[in-house]
Amino acid sequence: MAKKTILMLVGDFVEDYEVMVPFQMLLMAGHVVHAACPGKPAGDMVATAIHDFEGQQTYSEKRGHNFRLNAAFDELDENAYDALVIPGGRAPEYLRLNARVLEVVRHFAAADKPIAAICHGPQLLAAAGVLQDRACCAYPAVGPEVSGAGGSFVPANESFDNAHVDGNLVTAPAWPAHPAWMRAFLKVLGTQIVP
Repeated sequence: MAKKTILMLVGDFVEDYEVMVPFQMLLMAGHVVHAACPGKPAGDMVATAIHDFEGQQTYSEKRGHNFRLNAAFDELDENAYDALVIPGGRAPEYLRLNARVLEVVRHFAAADKPIAAICHGPQLLAAAGVLQDRACCAYPAVGPEVSGAGGSFVPANESFDNAHVDGNLVTAPAWPAHPAWMRAFLKVLGTQIVP
C-alpha cells in the first residue's frame, strides 16, 4: 500500500464523529492526514457538534469535543495532497462561503483525486460546482442542493449506514455509515482491506 497524504477540510461545529473517527481511521491505516480550517493555524482548535437521531423530525445538536488542527489552511498547497475528506456538521454551511475553500475543492475534482464527503459535507461539493452528472449521497436535507448542482441524489437507507461510490467520489448520509464509507474510501485509495 502506498501511503497517501490526505487533506481534511474542517471548521467550527464540524460533526464530532465525522471528523474524529475518519481522522483516526485514516491514520490507523497508515495515511498522513492534515486537518485544516480557514483562518486558524496548526495547533488551534475547532469546536465540534454532536448530531444525534433521537426520534424527532431532524437530528438534535449538542456541543462536542474540541478537535486540534494539525495544518494551516492559509499555507496549504492542494497539489501536495492525494485525496480530500469533507466531514459534515455545521461547518460546510459556512465554509462554502469561502472562495479559497471552493478553489481547493475544485482542484481535487478537476485532478480526479479521491474525495470523501459525508452528511452535510456535499454542501461544499455543490457550492464548488463539481457534482454535475455525479451521483452523491448526503444527509437528506442536502438532497436539494445535490440535485440543484446537477448531481443525482442517492438517498440514505433506513439505518443511514450506506455509502455510495461514483468513480473517485465516495459519499455517505451520516456517521452511522462510517464503516461502509471508510471501507469504500480506503479501497479507492488503494489501501489493503481485510475482506
